[in-house]
Amino acid sequence: MTQLASDSSGLRPLSGPASRTDLVADSIRNAILAGELRPGETLVERRLSELLGVSKTPVREALIGMAHTGLVTVVPNKGITVRKLSLEDVRKVYEVRRLLEPWAAKMTTIAGSPDVVHRAQDALNEAAGLLSAGDNHALSMANRRFHRSLYSGCGNALVIDQLDDLQDLTALGVVNLLWDRWPTWREEFVEHAEILAAVNDGNADEAERLVSKHVQQSLTNLESAEKAES
Repeated sequence: MTQLASDSSGLRPLSGPASRTDLVADSIRNAILAGELRPGETLVERRLSELLGVSKTPVREALIGMAHTGLVTVVPNKGITVRKLSLEDVRKVYEVRRLLEPWAAKMTTIAGSPDVVHRAQDALNEAAGLLSAGDNHALSMANRRFHRSLYSGCGNALVIDQLDDLQDLTALGVVNLLWDRWPTWREEFVEHAEILAAVNDGNADEAERLVSKHVQQSLTNLESAEKAES
């Protein structure tokens, strides 16, 4: 059993109302998505509570909540581990994203908030600086912020919440599975720039089409990877 590393640098004592479960969950989630807690790693409540400077209760509550979103897995007789995604798991994530995200990007574009374009551009600029840095986890998180900026203005909280969870799983799966087989981050950057141009122009139908094409391309890559393994 892989145990929680003692030097997980992303986990620090929390400031402010540290007993709140959502703060604990955010800290653990960020450590997972940053690659500081690896797939298959056992998350020990006592150790996490020590690293975060909180009691075990909010840690336990946070982990239970994260199990519902799919980011961690409850393993009988072993406890809770960071989820190990299969190619099939990631494919299912992209299939649901293909249903929801193009529509959300279209509705966000129709809403026409300038803040959306600013946030997306900031994330795109950050990704540009990371393309050659070799830090795939940081690049994945910049991509996540880009996508979130384009669906978070759709006006439907249920869709936003669902896509937030799917983006977490995407970030976990892309770095550990997809980019190992298909290093497509440069192509994705170009596609992101095209999507943002459509949003900036207020072309909602084009934004919807480009997002659908973007997600479909990832599905195509996944299907090719699955065939190569079969």
